[in-house]
Formats: sequence, C-alpha cells, structure tokens
Amino acid sequence: MILFSAVAKHLGYDLIGNDLELHSMNELALALPLQLTFALGKKYASNLSHSASNAFLISHDLVKFLPQNASYVVCENVSLSMAYATKLFAPKPIDFHSPHAKIASNSYIDTMAKVENGAVIGSNVTIMAGVYVGSNVVIGDNTILYPNVTIYRDCIIGANCTIHAGTVIGADGFGFSHTAMGEHIKIYQNGNVIIEDDVEIGANCAIDRAVFNSTLIKKGSKLDNFIHIAHNCEIGAHSIFVAQTGVGGSTKLGRNCVVSGQSAFSDHLDIAPFSTFTARSGVTKSIKESGGTYSGYPLMEHREWRRLQGKIAKLNSSVTTP
Repeated sequence: MILFSAVAKHLGYDLIGNDLELHSMNELALALPLQLTFALGKKYASNLSHSASNAFLISHDLVKFLPQNASYVVCENVSLSMAYATKLFAPKPIDFHSPHAKIASNSYIDTMAKVENGAVIGSNVTIMAGVYVGSNVVIGDNTILYPNVTIYRDCIIGANCTIHAGTVIGADGFGFSHTAMGEHIKIYQNGNVIIEDDVEIGANCAIDRAVFNSTLIKKGSKLDNFIHIAHNCEIGAHSIFVAQTGVGGSTKLGRNCVVSGQSAFSDHLDIAPFSTFTARSGVTKSIKESGGTYSGYPLMEHREWRRLQGKIAKLNSSVTTP
C-alpha cells in the first residue's frame, strides 16, 4: 500500500482531496476503489464520472468530469506521470518473503531448475533442466516445461499445458511514455500472464505480461515456434498460430482463429471469432464479422486477394522485355 500523497510528491504535484491508501494501479474502465487510475485524453471524459476508483491522475480540462468526492492530481502530462507512478507499484522481481514453494509429491523438478518462493506446482508436473519458475507462479496438473523455459513472477499456467524450450512467459511488455526531450520513460508492467488449460506453446516464444490485469491465452490454443504475444492481448480459445507471428498490445482475437506464418497484427484490434489469416497477412483494422478468410497487406478477403494476384500475373506476362 502507498499513500496517494506520496504518489503526488513523487510526481512533483499537489494532491487535491482526501489522502488514500492505494494498493495498485489500473486502467480507467476497470479500476476499483483504492486503485489509482488516469485519463489520457478527452475521449475518456464520459468514463470518468462512472469510474469505481476514487484516485485519479488527470489533466486540468477533465477535472469537471470527475465523480463526486474524488481525490486527484492535476498533471501537465498524464501519460508521463502515469509512467512514473507505475514504478511505485511495481513488485520486486523476486518475493523473498513468500512461503516456500508448494510442490506436489508426484511432480518431477530437475535439480538444475529453479523454483522461487510462493510458487505452487500441481500434480504430475514435469519441469526440466534450466527452467526458471518465478515467485508466486501457479502451474496446473500434468503440465510439462521443457528446458530453459522461463516463467516470470505471478503468472498462472493451467493444467495439461506444454511449453517448449526457450519460451519466456511474463517478460515486460514494451511500454514507454516520452518526454519533450525525446527520452523514453518506462511504464512498469505490473500485471501478469494467464495461460488456461490444454494450451501448447512452441519453442522460443514470448508472451508478455500486462501493464495492468492479465495477458490471456485461452483454453486449447496452440502456438507454434517464434511467436510474440504483446502485453494485454487476449487469444481466444482453440486458436492456432503458426510460426513467426506477432500480435500488438491489447489486441483481442475471438475463439478458433487460425493465423498462418509471419502474420502481424497492429495493437488495440478486436478480431471476430473463426477468422482465418493466410501467411504474411498484415492486420491493421478490427474485424467484426465471424468466419472470414483474409490475405495480404493491406488486408483483404482471400478471394479478392487471389483475383488480384491473377491480374498481376497476367499484367506481368503481357509486359515484353526490350
């Protein structure tokens, strides 16, 4: 817990309203009482009066939209102040004060693996050499972690999962705010990763932890090798991702999506369930209708893309070399 007045002092501003004991930060739409939140622009004005939080970092022009009896700090640059504040709530990489790890008696932990305090390892789990399991990590029954898998603190791995060698779960998402001088100020990633049951993740993948709340890989999804899922993403149940695919931060895919190799998704997209993307698709806009198949960049329906490729081939064949 940290006093709101201490946060204000750290940011170099005055606290307006009552001092509060804050336990964490969260985005505006999800913030609870005693969570510090923030509004990054006028588009969030309508959400302010309905927020469950009572502690805000805010610009002067949005003060009038705050709920009654709110406590707040008026910031010159809310994004930058938010970044500085996240450091105050960031947990240490290792929690030395947690109780010893709980490991089911029929699980196998290689002597060259490291399991930190607070971890909970289920039944019939196999953890091979070089694996690192961070503080307060939970691993469900029958899960296999192949050599050199790294699970950062506070992440949750479901039952019957397989994670192949070299994969990293819960590294920091790539988030920074920027000063007027072009300096990049780290936004501490204080959330976690949740991987539900029956998920398989290939070798050398990276699933980044959320800024707040959780990055989520839902039940039954299968990820090939060399895949990057950025912070705060949500991958729908039973989705399939082929190698060298990347998903930008806060993008959400519905269930049973199929993403072919070397495809890329921009951030903050919503992708309808049962969408299919052929190899090297470049997805820059949300998709609202389920069941479509898409190709290319700029992205288009697969049938349209095939017709376009046919026309290009005919055009090319009609060109004569001098």
